[in-house]
Amino acid sequence: MANKKPWGGRFSKQSDAWIDRFGASIGFDQEMAHEDLEGSLAQAQMLKMTKIINKKDADLIIAGLKEIENDLKEHKVNFDVRLEDIHMNIEALLTEKIGPVAGKLHTARSRNDQVATDLHLYLKHRLPEVDKALFQLQSILIQKAEENITTIMPGYTHLQHAQPLSYAHYLLAYYQMFARDRERFAFNLKHTDLNPLGAAALAGTTFPINRVYTAKLLGFSQNYENSLDAVSDRDFVLEFLNNASILMVHLSRFCEELILWCSYEFGYIELDESYSTGSSIMPQKNNPDMAELIRGKSGRIFGHLLALLTTMKGLPLAYNKDLQEDKEGVFDTIKTIIPSLKIFTGMLKTLKVNKKRMQQATEHDFSNATEFADYLAEKGIPFREAHRIVGELVLKGITEKKNLQDLTLDQMHNISPLIKKDIYAKLTSKEAVARRNSLGGTGFVQVKKQLEKAKHDLLAESESL
Repeated sequence: MANKKPWGGRFSKQSDAWIDRFGASIGFDQEMAHEDLEGSLAQAQMLKMTKIINKKDADLIIAGLKEIENDLKEHKVNFDVRLEDIHMNIEALLTEKIGPVAGKLHTARSRNDQVATDLHLYLKHRLPEVDKALFQLQSILIQKAEENITTIMPGYTHLQHAQPLSYAHYLLAYYQMFARDRERFAFNLKHTDLNPLGAAALAGTTFPINRVYTAKLLGFSQNYENSLDAVSDRDFVLEFLNNASILMVHLSRFCEELILWCSYEFGYIELDESYSTGSSIMPQKNNPDMAELIRGKSGRIFGHLLALLTTMKGLPLAYNKDLQEDKEGVFDTIKTIIPSLKIFTGMLKTLKVNKKRMQQATEHDFSNATEFADYLAEKGIPFREAHRIVGELVLKGITEKKNLQDLTLDQMHNISPLIKKDIYAKLTSKEAVARRNSLGGTGFVQVKKQLEKAKHDLLAESESL
C-alpha cells in the first residue's frame, strides 16, 4: 500500500496512526497559523512577481490563502493530525478551495525554510508586546518611586538589616533591572528580524526567486546570507528563552520580597485583595498567591531554556527533526511572561505602603552603625579603627539592650573621646539616607536625579510604542 502523505512518493508503506501522532506537530504549531499564511502569501506574491508561476495561478493561490485567513479568524478551520504540521494543513485547506494548482505554492520552498520563517514571524510579532508590558511595569515603578522618595525602609544584606534606604531607591533598583531586560529583548529582535524564506531545504533553489522582495513583504530588515544557517539557526529562540529566564529571575526576586514584606512579621506593604486569595480552612488568611505563582512559573521558563540548549547542542547542519522541539517552549514562555508582567504591574500599582512600619524598622536596629563609622573616619580615624570602635559600641548596645542612639555621650566617650553631641543627629535613619549622595546612592537628591532620568528615558521611548 503506497504512502499517501504529501511526501510519500518514495514510500511503499503507510505508517500506523499512533506513529503519525507521535511525529505530528500540528497540536502545537497551529499557534503559528497566521504566520504560516503570512509567509505563504509573500511566497505566492514573489512567485507571481518573478513569473515563476503565471499570474492566473498566483492570483488564485493568493485569493485562496486570504479565504483561509478569514476562515481562521472566524474559527471555521479544523486541523488534521494526519497532515503532521501547520504547513501541510494549510496546503491541504488551500487544495480544497482551489484544487491541484495549490501545489504550485510550494515551488522553490521547503518546510525547512517555511517553519523557520513562521517562527521568526511569531517572535517578531510578539516581542513588541513583551516590551510594552515591561514599559508599563517601569511606568508604575516610577509612579510608586515618586510617591516614596522620603519613605525610609531597611536595606538588607544576607536578609539582615544593613543600612536604611529610600523606598524609592529600592524600587528604582528593579526599574534598572527591567531596563536591562528591555535592552536584551531589543537586541533579540535584531536577530529575529531575519528572513529565512528562500533558503529552501538547505541549499537554496534553482528557481530565480527574489528574497529581497519577500523580506520586504514580510517586514524583515534583512535576509540570512547563508542558506544552511537560515534553516538551522535557533539562536534567536535561545536568546529569547534566555532573556525571558532573566526577566523571570527579576520578577521572582521582586515577588519573593513582596511576599516577605506583606507578612505579619514585616508588615511593610499590603497587597490589594484582588491579587490575593483566602484559605479553605483558615478564615483570616490573605495569601499572596499571584506573587507566589509568578515566582513559581520562573521554573518552567528556565526549563524551556535548558531543554532547547540540550536539543541544539549536538545537531549537525542543517535541519533535523529534533528542531520540532523548539516551539512549545516558546509558545508557553510567551503565554507565561506577558500575563506575569501584567499581573505583577497591577499588583504593584494597587499595593499599599506602610511607611510608618518601614521607618520604625530602621529605628530599633543597628543599621546606622556605618554612619557612626563614617563619622569617626571624617574626624581622621582610619576606617578600620572606626569600624572596631563602632563594633564595640554595638556590642555594648546589644548587652544593655539599647540602640546606638540610646547610648549616653559618656558611654560613647569611654570608647572614643572624639565622639561629640552632633553624632545623635547623624544617627537618625532619615539623616543617614539623606547624606548618602554619592552618584547612584540612596540620598534623596540622588534618587530624584535617578527618577528624572528614568522619566526622561521612558518619555522618549513612549513615542515609539
